[in-house]
Amino acid sequence: TSGGDAQGMNAAVRAVTRMGIYVGAKVFLIYEGYEGLVEGGDNIKQANWLSVSNIIQLGGTVIGSARCKAFTTRAGRLRAACNLVEHGITNLCVIGGDGSLTGADIFRSEWGGLLEELVQDGQISKEVAQENCRLNIVGLVGSIDNDFCGTDMTIGTDSALHRIMEVIDAITTTAQSHQRTFVLEVMGRHCGYLALVSGLASGADWLFIPESPPEDGWEDLMCERLGETRSRGSRLNIIIIAEGAIDRSGKPISSNYVKDLVVQRLGFDTRVTVLGHVQRGGTPSAFDRVLSSKMGMEAVMALLEATPDTPACVVSLSGNQSVRLPLMECVQVTKDVQKAMDEKRFEEAIQLRGRSFENNWNIYKLLAHQKPAQEKSPFSLAILNVGAPAAGMNAAVRSAVRIGICQGHTVYVVSDGFEGLSKGQIREVGWHDVAGWLGRGGSMLGTKRTLPKTCMEKIVENVRKFNIQGLLVIGGFEAYEGVLQLVEARGQYEELCIIMCVIPATISNNVPGTDFSLGSDTAVNAAMESCDRIKQSASGTKRRVFIVETMGGYCGYLSTVTGIAVGADAAYVYEDPFTIHDLKANVEHLTDKMKTDIQRGLVLRNEKCHEHYTTEFLYNLYSSEGKGIFDCRINVLGHLQQGGAPTPFDRNYGTKLGVKAVLWMSEKLQEVHRQGRVFANSGDSACVIGLRKKVVAFSPVTELKKVTDFEHRLPQEQWWLNLRLMLKMLANYQISLTEYISGKMEHV
Repeated sequence: TSGGDAQGMNAAVRAVTRMGIYVGAKVFLIYEGYEGLVEGGDNIKQANWLSVSNIIQLGGTVIGSARCKAFTTRAGRLRAACNLVEHGITNLCVIGGDGSLTGADIFRSEWGGLLEELVQDGQISKEVAQENCRLNIVGLVGSIDNDFCGTDMTIGTDSALHRIMEVIDAITTTAQSHQRTFVLEVMGRHCGYLALVSGLASGADWLFIPESPPEDGWEDLMCERLGETRSRGSRLNIIIIAEGAIDRSGKPISSNYVKDLVVQRLGFDTRVTVLGHVQRGGTPSAFDRVLSSKMGMEAVMALLEATPDTPACVVSLSGNQSVRLPLMECVQVTKDVQKAMDEKRFEEAIQLRGRSFENNWNIYKLLAHQKPAQEKSPFSLAILNVGAPAAGMNAAVRSAVRIGICQGHTVYVVSDGFEGLSKGQIREVGWHDVAGWLGRGGSMLGTKRTLPKTCMEKIVENVRKFNIQGLLVIGGFEAYEGVLQLVEARGQYEELCIIMCVIPATISNNVPGTDFSLGSDTAVNAAMESCDRIKQSASGTKRRVFIVETMGGYCGYLSTVTGIAVGADAAYVYEDPFTIHDLKANVEHLTDKMKTDIQRGLVLRNEKCHEHYTTEFLYNLYSSEGKGIFDCRINVLGHLQQGGAPTPFDRNYGTKLGVKAVLWMSEKLQEVHRQGRVFANSGDSACVIGLRKKVVAFSPVTELKKVTDFEHRLPQEQWWLNLRLMLKMLANYQISLTEYISGKMEHV
């Protein structure tokens, strides 16, 4: 690990080490980054399976990282080559930022020459040089700034956003008490990603990022906006500034300059908070642990499959698939962004940062301040929450309401789901009614599981009474099932021939038509934090196995992903059927594990994974089989998985889905608007919006019906089942790698 540290590096070190041992390689850990490579000696140690036990939950990097001057010189690299050859190491996995990875690529290109030099100096023999003639390199990008082009997310970015959002949530409460303005400075010398996403996820009033400096005369505009927000009744202002913020002429904008400006012009009580290294610290988020584990496995495969002709590659995620990218292409584009910024080609800089960056920036600008609609539209939309509460629902409602208002629609919100729709609990909302909703957990509108078929007549009556032409339903499986029932009742009731859209929001992630549902990231993090604590207590008592029950209905997503994030020994789910033989194998596995230094076990069980093998049953089985070797405890996580403030991912995802759903509905309404009325009865007028691989897709509910298992409330095909291979492998189960799907080489 090299360069600045990032949360999740340990999960990557663990995955690379274990996967390496798994495929039969010798694995060495190099301590203190490139410095340890140059110094050699005790800095290079062979690792075993237990070397990386119990580190997945730690921030930073347990093998240390240092910025190394020596490695930037040829003499330093010569010593490094000598140390590697001494141990017979010809495959290097580097986890670090663009500097560290560029250094690795230079090292690789010089390798042949360095070995020749060592032969001439008599430090190694010709035979040794021949045996080690090729150096393979693979990179994993660890950087909290997310400043590396070509990769969707770098290791540590999500965790840094977690730290920033925790601080913003804490500051919001004190700012409200005192009616203060806060200027928050976040990291990002050359990249505004952290500032941008935290601005979007907190609904900040003003945002400074290096890629898009404010127009000249921004001081007047900013103060005018802040004043406006206050006069509308807001008690606070939040301004987020990236440490590398500049104006159009390239002059830095400091947080103190912004503070003084607000004080002088508006006289508001203003404070500056510089977040600094807090952002690099703390425990890695679930996303970073899973990301690092996936990338670590893929890195080992990339090294195994390397040939003299393959370029050094970086392992990355594209959507939820592992991919490989040529290292130097990524470095080149990353340099191009910097060059564009230096030459003040700011529009281009934003585009080079990639689609999601540009998307975030445009959505932030749309939602931050009310722009009067060009003209009043003839349409009315209603928004409701259905099913169990999920974090992020409020973020989706907020952005949907605001975009609807921008488009000139009349926007209604409905309390208590379909039941509220039938009882007429419907009210019109304005832009400021949803202020401050972004960071709130649960459902502010109130939600119920009632399905429309129990009260169809009354629903139709209210749709007619309020003249609703668009229905946006934010919720779980019931939301999807409910809209399907409304579509199937169109033959009976013409009033239901309107545009409908479902935003999947459930901690179970069991809605067809999307890879991720809103709220599942928050739930996985909540379950993971609990399991971390449980694991810690087991480490103290020794020889103890915890059986932890998670929610999710029949869907095993929550227990599988939590299992990977906490390094569980097993996760029982309905989709991956298990028999008494599997249970026996698991118990024996734990018995063996207790003979090592790791004297604790953690087994996750999804609540409905098996009709007869209940949590109680597992407890009894493990207790009697483990008698005298380990004891057992049960923990049912329960409703803590539904609670809590939404994670940065869910705030951002909810915001984006709300925007995209309403824009889609507006477009559809225009298409089916004839002679002053809306009539929509085609399949594609009622869709589920979701993320599939990398693309936001709209799937008609009538099409999704064919791929749904209604009895178990599940999609028939689920992408995350291939994660279970990784779960078992990292828990030291011998399984065949034939099912492993290697990432493809792609171009930036």
